[in-house]
Amino acid sequence: MAADVHRPATLARVMGPRLLLLFIVGDILGAGVYAVTGQLAGLVGGVAWLPFLLAFVVATLTALSYLELVTKYPQAAGAALYAHRAFGIHLVTFLVAFAVVSSGITSAATSSHVLAQNLLAGLEGLGLDLGLGRTGTTAVAMAFMVVLAVVNLRGVGESVKFNVILTLVEITALGVVIGVGFWVIARGDGDFSRVVVFDDPGDKGLFLAVTAATSIAFFAMVGFEDSVNMVEETKDPERIFPRVMLTGLGIAVLLYMLVAVSVVVVLTPGQLEVINQSAGRALLEVVATGSPGFPIDKVFPFMAVFAVANTALINMLMASRLLYGLARQRVLPGVLGRVSSRQVPWTGILFSTGLALALIWYVAGQADSNVVGQLAGTTSLLTLAVFAVVNVACLVLRRERVAGAFRAPGPVPLLAGTLCLFLIGPWAGRPGQQYALAAVLMLLGMALWALTRLSARRR
Repeated sequence: MAADVHRPATLARVMGPRLLLLFIVGDILGAGVYAVTGQLAGLVGGVAWLPFLLAFVVATLTALSYLELVTKYPQAAGAALYAHRAFGIHLVTFLVAFAVVSSGITSAATSSHVLAQNLLAGLEGLGLDLGLGRTGTTAVAMAFMVVLAVVNLRGVGESVKFNVILTLVEITALGVVIGVGFWVIARGDGDFSRVVVFDDPGDKGLFLAVTAATSIAFFAMVGFEDSVNMVEETKDPERIFPRVMLTGLGIAVLLYMLVAVSVVVVLTPGQLEVINQSAGRALLEVVATGSPGFPIDKVFPFMAVFAVANTALINMLMASRLLYGLARQRVLPGVLGRVSSRQVPWTGILFSTGLALALIWYVAGQADSNVVGQLAGTTSLLTLAVFAVVNVACLVLRRERVAGAFRAPGPVPLLAGTLCLFLIGPWAGRPGQQYALAAVLMLLGMALWALTRLSARRR
């Protein structure tokens, strides 16, 4: 017994292939599909399914690089760990880590704000108008983040079980949309020919319009990379990770494409133009139009609540595990690597929750709803930049061979990295504010890195 006293605390391996699959699918099927489907239809018309397919291709190519690296180095910290092993430059490692943590927390904070809006709208639809206004929405969003922290502190087993419930609700909600779409087609009221019609309201041309739409759709495909930060809590990760991650991506893109087809078949071009101006209403309008007898206006806001809650939960799981992994690698202060008696990284959970609460407060103070859209776009921008680094790291680390590790086909990391960099460029239709916000976050990261290094030298 005495020998166990000084043994380093480790995380509990509680995730098998089924829980991991639900984790990945639930993370990908988050708030993105509710927010971006209408935008895609507004950009490219009936071929709104195509950007989802192209985003899936880019995500899958990058996933192959992740699989090669996670089976070589089955440790929490993900992209930052790979960058550290590949380049050995502390500043690069810290910036990659900060970009990943920032994107996760930004996504969680944005999701919690959307959750609060949907929850209050749903209550209003039931005749319970609380009249809380913007301040009340912010308070609900912040309260939800505290609830997530409590769930995470209970342990990853409880968190993942909660994720299973939320994922099943997500899939049910999307199944309702898909079912209504195909019911409309079956009764002859839908126009299936729209799925091959390209509309170009911005006069960008097919290539640029689809590129811009793919860049937006990519926000709905991210999430699978969060799973690599759960590797130390997964049973036999070298064996189950490749097939589970690729299966999860396939399930997600299939559901997304069916949802996109349902949207363009059920709604007229005029209706598509209207929902493009009010993000998040595309799926609600599909069910309301295709099945007017169903009380969707009262039910669907609560389904959306579950969807965005799942996104926020997994984002915060990822952020805390990444902070834990970086602390164990001595890239961040060791205090962030402390593990509780329930085998969860409690200091990482508290730190990431504090950052999320501060971000929610900041978003609420910026007045218009475009801020949420800018934060979502910035999340996508940071994620694509991280993916580009991971693909380069995969190429560099191929000199290290590990028996039994997955290996991506030869040119895949180079192709995936090139595509990620292409989607980062201004030709993808990104507003300048997204680049500015990303630059501010990275400058903040550099300042924190400098303070961390200075503190280490003094010690």
